[in-house]
Amino acid sequence: MKKILLASVLALGTAVVAAAAPAASGWEIGPIIRGKNHSVNMPLAPRPERGGWSFDFPVGSKAAGHVHYVTFRPGSLAGKSRIVMRYRVDARAGTRFVPQANPDRAGTVSLYFQRRGDNWNARGHYQYYRWYAPAASVKELAPGVGEISVSLDDPQWISVLGQPAAKSPGAMREALADVERVGLVFGSSNARGHGVYATAPAKFTMTGFRID
Repeated sequence: MKKILLASVLALGTAVVAAAAPAASGWEIGPIIRGKNHSVNMPLAPRPERGGWSFDFPVGSKAAGHVHYVTFRPGSLAGKSRIVMRYRVDARAGTRFVPQANPDRAGTVSLYFQRRGDNWNARGHYQYYRWYAPAASVKELAPGVGEISVSLDDPQWISVLGQPAAKSPGAMREALADVERVGLVFGSSNARGHGVYATAPAKFTMTGFRID
Protein backbone atom coordinates (compact mmCIF):
# COMPACT_ATOMS: atom_id res chain seq x y z
CA MET A 1 0.00 0.00 0.00
CA LYS A 2 2.82 2.37 0.92
CA LYS A 3 4.52 1.63 -2.40
CA ILE A 4 1.32 2.46 -4.27
CA LEU A 5 0.92 5.73 -2.37
CA LEU A 6 4.57 6.64 -3.01
CA ALA A 7 4.16 5.92 -6.71
CA SER A 8 1.08 8.12 -6.79
CA VAL A 9 2.91 10.97 -5.08
CA LEU A 10 5.85 10.65 -7.46
CA ALA A 11 3.51 10.62 -10.45
CA LEU A 12 1.76 13.72 -9.17
CA GLY A 13 5.09 15.43 -8.63
CA THR A 14 6.13 14.61 -12.17
CA ALA A 15 2.84 15.95 -13.51
CA VAL A 16 3.23 19.37 -11.93
CA VAL A 17 6.84 19.86 -13.10
CA ALA A 18 5.86 20.60 -16.69
CA ALA A 19 4.12 23.97 -17.04
CA ALA A 20 1.43 23.92 -19.70
CA ALA A 21 1.10 26.96 -21.93
CA PRO A 22 -2.26 28.78 -21.83
CA ALA A 23 -4.88 28.92 -24.57
CA ALA A 24 -4.42 31.46 -27.36
CA SER A 25 -6.27 34.16 -25.38
CA GLY A 26 -3.65 33.88 -22.63
CA TRP A 27 -0.86 34.94 -24.99
CA GLU A 28 -0.09 38.56 -25.85
CA ILE A 29 1.35 39.92 -29.09
CA GLY A 30 3.51 42.87 -28.08
CA PRO A 31 5.45 44.07 -26.26
CA ILE A 32 3.32 46.86 -24.86
CA ILE A 33 5.61 49.49 -23.38
CA ARG A 34 4.17 52.59 -21.72
CA GLY A 35 0.88 52.01 -23.52
CA LYS A 36 2.36 51.50 -26.99
CA ASN A 37 2.22 48.12 -28.72
CA HIS A 38 5.43 47.63 -30.69
CA SER A 39 3.92 44.83 -32.79
CA VAL A 40 2.44 47.25 -35.30
CA ASN A 41 -0.85 46.32 -37.01
CA MET A 42 -1.06 43.03 -35.16
CA PRO A 43 -3.97 41.71 -33.04
CA LEU A 44 -3.48 41.69 -29.28
CA ALA A 45 -3.62 37.87 -29.17
CA PRO A 46 -3.09 35.04 -31.67
CA ARG A 47 -5.93 32.96 -33.11
CA PRO A 48 -6.76 29.65 -31.43
CA GLU A 49 -5.80 26.53 -33.36
CA ARG A 50 -6.14 22.88 -32.43
CA GLY A 51 -3.28 22.26 -30.02
CA GLY A 52 -1.98 25.81 -30.19
CA TRP A 53 -2.45 29.16 -31.92
CA SER A 54 -1.53 31.11 -35.06
CA PHE A 55 -1.14 34.56 -36.55
CA ASP A 56 -0.52 36.03 -40.01
CA PHE A 57 2.64 38.02 -40.59
CA PRO A 58 2.19 41.60 -41.80
CA VAL A 59 2.89 41.61 -45.53
CA GLY A 60 4.73 43.86 -47.93
CA SER A 61 6.83 46.40 -46.06
CA LYS A 62 7.75 47.81 -42.67
CA ALA A 63 4.88 50.25 -43.02
CA ALA A 64 2.41 47.34 -43.20
CA GLY A 65 3.39 46.28 -39.68
CA HIS A 66 5.68 43.81 -37.91
CA VAL A 67 5.45 41.20 -35.16
CA HIS A 68 7.91 41.36 -32.25
CA TYR A 69 7.00 39.33 -29.12
CA VAL A 70 4.36 36.66 -28.43
CA THR A 71 4.35 35.92 -24.70
CA PHE A 72 2.42 34.74 -21.64
CA ARG A 73 2.77 34.90 -17.85
CA PRO A 74 4.11 31.55 -16.58
CA GLY A 75 4.90 32.34 -12.95
CA SER A 76 8.31 31.51 -11.47
CA LEU A 77 10.62 29.29 -13.50
CA ALA A 78 12.75 28.40 -10.48
CA GLY A 79 13.40 24.67 -10.59
CA LYS A 80 12.43 24.37 -14.25
CA SER A 81 15.02 22.92 -16.63
CA ARG A 82 13.96 23.36 -20.26
CA ILE A 83 11.67 25.19 -22.68
CA VAL A 84 10.47 23.29 -25.75
CA MET A 85 8.51 24.93 -28.56
CA ARG A 86 7.24 23.40 -31.82
CA TYR A 87 5.90 25.43 -34.72
CA ARG A 88 5.00 25.53 -38.39
CA VAL A 89 5.42 28.28 -40.97
CA ASP A 90 3.08 28.27 -43.97
CA ALA A 91 4.18 30.38 -46.94
CA ARG A 92 4.83 29.89 -50.62
CA ALA A 93 8.35 29.24 -51.86
CA GLY A 94 10.43 32.38 -52.18
CA THR A 95 8.69 34.27 -49.36
CA ARG A 96 11.20 36.29 -47.38
CA PHE A 97 10.86 37.14 -43.69
CA VAL A 98 12.33 40.58 -43.21
CA PRO A 99 13.63 42.00 -39.90
CA GLN A 100 12.24 45.54 -39.86
CA ALA A 101 15.32 46.88 -38.01
CA ASN A 102 17.86 44.94 -40.10
CA PRO A 103 16.29 44.26 -43.53
CA ASP A 104 19.54 42.93 -44.96
CA ARG A 105 19.50 39.97 -42.55
CA ALA A 106 17.34 36.85 -42.29
CA GLY A 107 14.22 36.94 -40.13
CA THR A 108 14.41 34.73 -37.03
CA VAL A 109 12.36 33.27 -34.19
CA SER A 110 13.80 32.43 -30.78
CA LEU A 111 12.89 32.13 -27.10
CA TYR A 112 13.17 34.59 -24.24
CA PHE A 113 12.01 35.31 -20.70
CA GLN A 114 11.69 38.54 -18.75
CA ARG A 115 11.88 39.38 -15.06
CA ARG A 116 9.01 41.15 -13.33
CA GLY A 117 9.36 44.92 -13.00
CA ASP A 118 11.50 45.55 -16.09
CA ASN A 119 11.48 49.23 -17.13
CA TRP A 120 12.85 48.39 -20.63
CA ASN A 121 15.80 50.81 -20.46
CA ALA A 122 18.45 48.09 -19.91
CA ARG A 123 20.40 50.39 -17.57
CA GLY A 124 22.08 49.29 -14.36
CA HIS A 125 20.57 46.10 -12.95
CA TYR A 126 17.79 46.25 -15.57
CA GLN A 127 20.28 44.94 -18.13
CA TYR A 128 19.68 41.54 -16.50
CA TYR A 129 15.88 41.57 -16.68
CA ARG A 130 15.50 40.24 -20.24
CA TRP A 131 17.20 37.01 -21.28
CA TYR A 132 17.42 35.62 -24.81
CA ALA A 133 18.11 31.99 -25.73
CA PRO A 134 21.58 30.88 -26.88
CA ALA A 135 22.54 31.81 -30.43
CA ALA A 136 22.71 28.15 -31.44
CA SER A 137 18.96 27.80 -30.79
CA VAL A 138 17.87 30.74 -32.97
CA LYS A 139 15.95 29.60 -36.07
CA GLU A 140 15.69 31.38 -39.40
CA LEU A 141 12.07 31.70 -40.51
CA ALA A 142 11.21 29.59 -43.55
CA PRO A 143 8.27 27.46 -44.73
CA GLY A 144 8.05 24.15 -42.88
CA VAL A 145 8.06 22.79 -39.33
CA GLY A 146 10.57 23.50 -36.60
CA GLU A 147 11.41 22.91 -32.97
CA ILE A 148 13.38 24.91 -30.43
CA SER A 149 14.51 23.17 -27.25
CA VAL A 150 16.67 25.12 -24.81
CA SER A 151 18.05 24.22 -21.39
CA LEU A 152 17.53 26.88 -18.75
CA ASP A 153 20.94 25.89 -17.37
CA ASP A 154 22.74 26.75 -20.61
CA PRO A 155 25.40 29.39 -19.81
CA GLN A 156 25.01 30.90 -23.28
CA TRP A 157 21.68 32.60 -22.62
CA ILE A 158 22.36 36.31 -23.10
CA SER A 159 21.06 39.39 -21.33
CA VAL A 160 19.52 42.25 -23.28
CA LEU A 161 22.96 43.83 -23.69
CA GLY A 162 24.52 40.57 -24.86
CA GLN A 163 26.21 39.40 -21.65
CA PRO A 164 26.22 35.58 -21.35
CA ALA A 165 24.70 33.99 -18.27
CA ALA A 166 28.11 32.44 -17.58
CA LYS A 167 29.31 35.91 -16.51
CA SER A 168 26.30 36.68 -14.30
CA PRO A 169 24.70 33.38 -13.21
CA GLY A 170 23.21 34.93 -10.09
CA ALA A 171 21.36 37.56 -12.10
CA MET A 172 19.88 34.92 -14.38
CA ARG A 173 18.79 32.78 -11.42
CA GLU A 174 17.08 35.80 -9.86
CA ALA A 175 15.28 36.50 -13.13
CA LEU A 176 14.12 32.87 -13.43
CA ALA A 177 12.70 33.00 -9.90
CA ASP A 178 10.70 36.15 -10.62
CA VAL A 179 9.59 35.80 -14.24
CA GLU A 180 6.90 38.08 -15.64
CA ARG A 181 6.76 36.78 -19.22
CA VAL A 182 8.14 34.00 -21.40
CA GLY A 183 7.67 33.25 -25.07
CA LEU A 184 8.81 33.88 -28.62
CA VAL A 185 10.62 36.82 -30.15
CA PHE A 186 10.86 37.70 -33.84
CA GLY A 187 13.70 39.71 -35.33
CA SER A 188 17.21 38.89 -36.51
CA SER A 189 20.31 37.20 -35.14
CA ASN A 190 21.61 40.47 -33.69
CA ALA A 191 18.27 42.11 -32.75
CA ARG A 192 16.17 39.21 -31.50
CA GLY A 193 12.87 40.95 -30.75
CA HIS A 194 12.91 43.93 -33.11
CA GLY A 195 10.16 42.66 -35.40
CA VAL A 196 9.58 40.80 -38.66
CA TYR A 197 7.25 41.14 -41.66
CA ALA A 198 6.87 38.92 -44.75
CA THR A 199 7.12 39.68 -48.45
CA ALA A 200 4.07 37.48 -49.24
CA PRO A 201 1.18 36.00 -47.24
CA ALA A 202 2.57 33.82 -44.45
CA LYS A 203 1.22 32.20 -41.30
CA PHE A 204 2.99 31.18 -38.10
CA THR A 205 1.41 28.37 -36.05
CA MET A 206 2.63 27.38 -32.61
CA THR A 207 1.89 23.64 -32.29
CA GLY A 208 3.39 22.98 -28.88
CA PHE A 209 4.98 24.85 -25.99
CA ARG A 210 6.02 23.50 -22.62
CA ILE A 211 8.32 24.31 -19.73
CA ASP A 212 9.75 21.20 -18.04
